[in-house]
Amino acid sequence: MNIVIIGATSGIGKTLFLKYAHEDNRIGIVGRRTRILDEFSQQYPSKTFAAQADVTNLEGIEQAINKLHKELGNFDLVIMCAGIGDINATLDYAVERPTIDTNVVGWTYVIDMLYCFLEQQGFGHLVAITSAGGLRGEPMAPAYSATKAYQINYMEALRKKAFKSARHITVTDIRPGLVDTAMAKGEGLFWVMPVEKVANQIIDAIRKKKSKVYVTKRWHILAFINRNLPFVIYKQL
Repeated sequence: MNIVIIGATSGIGKTLFLKYAHEDNRIGIVGRRTRILDEFSQQYPSKTFAAQADVTNLEGIEQAINKLHKELGNFDLVIMCAGIGDINATLDYAVERPTIDTNVVGWTYVIDMLYCFLEQQGFGHLVAITSAGGLRGEPMAPAYSATKAYQINYMEALRKKAFKSARHITVTDIRPGLVDTAMAKGEGLFWVMPVEKVANQIIDAIRKKKSKVYVTKRWHILAFINRNLPFVIYKQL
């Protein structure tokens, strides 16, 4: 299988790469950290096709994806993992701006480009790692929760688009809860999940071609409560 992972040098993307690399796959990886890209290329030379890029550099990320497309040919599975978020209770715009640039501007550019490749070839599976944090507005991290809500709605739009299309395209929205990576910030975090367990459940959801899934499974419970909790109660939490 030809797989592309955007954001493969850290967190969930890195763990997914390592798991898929143990199977019979050819994997295109994009990330900001050249050292890690080089390490992966040396560790799995026959399976790894690497391109360094930051999703906020639209020209650079376009060149990286085009490079992988030429090397791999068709894309069977594309996974968008790149994303950032910071605690910003003081509403410092200098903190919010990178989150918006990454999670909305760059993210949309990449997602659209990948979907168009799948549409042109007539098949494929598009996966995005969004977040359970996009279900409600969070005052400690307003831009993060808002940009993840944007991603959730965008993926729903693409699922509907794929359903109405004659192409054989699957669209999957993966919504992790708190995962034990650098993205999990703050004190006293609740239900922080090990990244290995999260990655295993993501791979299982991809294999089953789920339309959307919360990981790990226990986050389905919290997501249901969070989504349906009246604001009069939610605002006091």
